[in-house]
Amino acid sequence: MSNHLQRLLVAFVGIPLIVILCLAGGVYFFLFIAILSAFALHEFYKLSEKKNLKPSIPLGIIAGFALNLSFFYVPVRETVVDFATSVGIGIPYPTQTQLVFMIMLIFIFAVLIHELFRNRGSVLLNASATILGVLYISLFLGTVIGLRELFVPFDFPMGRYFSLPSSFTDPQAVAIVYRWGGYTIIAILATIWICDSAAYYIGSAIGKHKLFPRVSPNKSWEGAIGGFIFAILAAISAKYVALEYLSVTNALVIGVIVGVFGQLGDLVESALKRDAGVKDSSTLLPGHGGVLDRFDSLLFAAPLIYFYLDYILFS
Repeated sequence: MSNHLQRLLVAFVGIPLIVILCLAGGVYFFLFIAILSAFALHEFYKLSEKKNLKPSIPLGIIAGFALNLSFFYVPVRETVVDFATSVGIGIPYPTQTQLVFMIMLIFIFAVLIHELFRNRGSVLLNASATILGVLYISLFLGTVIGLRELFVPFDFPMGRYFSLPSSFTDPQAVAIVYRWGGYTIIAILATIWICDSAAYYIGSAIGKHKLFPRVSPNKSWEGAIGGFIFAILAAISAKYVALEYLSVTNALVIGVIVGVFGQLGDLVESALKRDAGVKDSSTLLPGHGGVLDRFDSLLFAAPLIYFYLDYILFS
């Protein structure tokens, strides 16, 4: 089977599945991103092993899952508090920021203590690779879960978009907002893919000036500029198609984030692979490489979009 046909078959199955999970949200979307995160983190650790590093893979995978879970904050908090209440225990529960910080502290302590007794190569390099993988993969992908979970009452500014004071409890308004969350994730992914495709085809057609030959010899400035323009056009189009809560300015900001930082994420992952001496992060997805290959742009774009929506637009 040709590489092109493999790519089409994976896309034919994968894209509808991703759309369904984005719209479903909740635990289904959380598990989807957590599984992607675990595979991508494992690929990162395998890249580091190519450089003779010995990351603590089980510790990293466990910590990565815990970090992902911290962005699924409200459902987890309600489950823990309800259980504690049912057995008559009163417990303090941290804020989401405190929870992320606590998980990272415990993880760093665990990695360093583990390396103290491990005696496998360089303690400094092993610990650095283990911790970097969780920060770069699990923390960054965790913000995708956080993005999806912003579209619930008390996190989303319901009063700004619905006139009724009861919009926080109105099932129809709540359903509309949660659906916007699914549309937002789909729009971000579509914008990234459109940016990547535009950069590739425009670069192939007219690219003459190398963008970063040391890292990715085939990428050109013409392709990067084309990807940037199409990212902005895609994000603004998404505003009119499905994201009515966004203004044109908001959509423009999201397009710029994808057009700049999405492409930087792709270059960073290319640098990691080149350093490790491999073409793809894995062969998990036939014709596409690994999870890290497919979602490298999302790793850089998602945290910035998350903070933009949470701390600026929805604040």
